[in-house]
Amino acid sequence: MACRSIALAAAALLVSVISAGADDGALIGRWYAALLVADRTELSDLLADDVRIKLDDLGVVQTKQEFIASIDDWEGAVAGAEIRHRIEKTESGVTTVIACYDFPNNDVLMQETFAIADNRITASSQAAIAENCDSY
Repeated sequence: MACRSIALAAAALLVSVISAGADDGALIGRWYAALLVADRTELSDLLADDVRIKLDDLGVVQTKQEFIASIDDWEGAVAGAEIRHRIEKTESGVTTVIACYDFPNNDVLMQETFAIADNRITASSQAAIAENCDSY
């Protein structure tokens, strides 16, 4: 009887972990969809108020307000682009994504990480890993 209770508890825990990972994947999908169309409202909804977004290649860390303000510049850059992404791993509450930003005149391959809590992005970092998406 005790073994059965332990097995049921383990199964319930596994289902909750898988469900959280699936929710994180859906949230990340919403992130890239909103980023592609520069949807400030959706991006703002996805970010925790105290989020920190680290742009490694630029040596910049942005607050939520700074990131949303930067969308004006991003909107012009992303016009006509495509963003493809795949989740590489989720570990200790951090999801690592490989993303190809395919702009009309060039493309770049990025590694991006997302810490997610309470269905909001609490931290993110991004760094270029290739000057094109050939290895995507």
